[in-house]
Amino acid sequence: MEVDKKLLKDMGFDLESSVYIKSSSTPDQLKDVLDVLLRRARIVNFNEVELYFGQDTINLGNCISPKNELEALHSILEVIDKSLSGEKYTIKSIQQRLRDEIVERIDKVGRRFSEVAKIVGDSSCEKEKRLLDWGINNGVKAKLDIAYVEGAGRGAIANEDLKVGDIALEIPVSVIICEDVLHESDMFPIFEKVDGISEETMLLLWSMKEKHNNNSKFKLYFDTLPKQFDTGLSFGIDAVMALDGTLLLEEIVQAKEHLRAQYDELFPALSNHNPDVFPPELYTWEQFVWACELWYSNSMKVIFSDGKLRTCLIPIAGFLNHSICPHIMKYGRIDASTNSLKFPLSRPCHSGEQCFLSYGNFSSSHLLTFYGFIPRGDNPYDVIPLDIDVVQDEDPEVGPAASEWSSHMVRGTWLSKNHEIFHYGLPHPLLDHLRRARNSAPQSSTPTRELLETDLDVLTDLSSTFEAMLENLGDEKLDNGERTSWDVKLAIEFKNLQRRIVSSILSSCNTGCELLESELGKYTV
Repeated sequence: MEVDKKLLKDMGFDLESSVYIKSSSTPDQLKDVLDVLLRRARIVNFNEVELYFGQDTINLGNCISPKNELEALHSILEVIDKSLSGEKYTIKSIQQRLRDEIVERIDKVGRRFSEVAKIVGDSSCEKEKRLLDWGINNGVKAKLDIAYVEGAGRGAIANEDLKVGDIALEIPVSVIICEDVLHESDMFPIFEKVDGISEETMLLLWSMKEKHNNNSKFKLYFDTLPKQFDTGLSFGIDAVMALDGTLLLEEIVQAKEHLRAQYDELFPALSNHNPDVFPPELYTWEQFVWACELWYSNSMKVIFSDGKLRTCLIPIAGFLNHSICPHIMKYGRIDASTNSLKFPLSRPCHSGEQCFLSYGNFSSSHLLTFYGFIPRGDNPYDVIPLDIDVVQDEDPEVGPAASEWSSHMVRGTWLSKNHEIFHYGLPHPLLDHLRRARNSAPQSSTPTRELLETDLDVLTDLSSTFEAMLENLGDEKLDNGERTSWDVKLAIEFKNLQRRIVSSILSSCNTGCELLESELGKYTV
């Protein structure tokens, strides 16, 4: 059985059952119906990380994460919108009331997790405004302005009140940078002769030269790009060393080595054989890293009308910043009827408010490495993977198989809603795996001395593991303001976040041990 279906069953949901709404339902009864639908929808919309940690919640009666909550509410909203047409007046009235309640809950999620944008008034956005004007002249439809936002750089600001479903931005295919530009380039005949070169690499090399082309169709777009992207790929040696004790140090080193190997495969060979097409002064290592950062941080995967998934740069859309509670979640498919890419709102965005996009379900380590920032608020995808051998269970009678999970992880236990005995704010799959490693007998739901002692051993071992991890992270550090470089500041911020996560796990283990010792004290020898 799939893990999400199993979780639905464990929570008491009949997978084949339907939810019925009476035409005589009162407002309170409608809210009760919506609560049932929402608990189910949360699980249905779980991604892998949310599914892993989902079993430590209490009946899934609360918001798991802002993005999951929005996805769950929208999945219900879509069903209602599809069924509204063609229904009788009485049923349609009930469905409309249910729809209104969902929209109100969506708005509540936004208000609870919203980020206040402080516009920096003395920062010029002339280049960005010229790009926006160019886009509008070429068919772009935008209900957004571009401004500098304190602590975030450039951002997209709503220029009117926008409701759920409104299109904040619409980009015609004609201004999207994708593989089509390659066929018009003098590079393409050369690319065809290079064995194994990917479309993404060809676009990357194209952009390195195109940004210097004063006659480029996309000149105004390239003019808005920064001279330096400031992502983890540009970390200096001091910043890399500041990450000592974290997994991110090795990840960034490996990413840099991968890029260097990729560059060395291409240059100087391409420049030596085709100096007019690949001028050496435009294809330096520094410019290659810049182009890599451009495509990592600004590209989007888009499904075109022919069904093909393409990696693209989307002028203007790149100004939309990421948030753990985004306004825009569903995008990435060309609307065949308009031949354009639309960015519809998943929650309201008021005039003057920064409009956020979801870049994906990424950890802070990924966002730092490839985008150059750590998101505000509690990121539910900030997990620390654990190097634990997973043994396949062969006996189906033993209970839920540990083999449902091929790997294990932890995250900040402040995100957990269940810190009671046998839970401790820690993920159920991890605890279940560690218990099985000590005792393969079926796990009883009734506390016994044996179960209590097993859990005490589990938490004691976990404490030892994370005490060593905390020691490797060293003491908490503060940056020295302007004297600290941007990359070292980011490294320190990330390391402090890792320290906070590990400390929370240690605290939960210690509290859990106290609970267990208290319970064990009730048993007489």
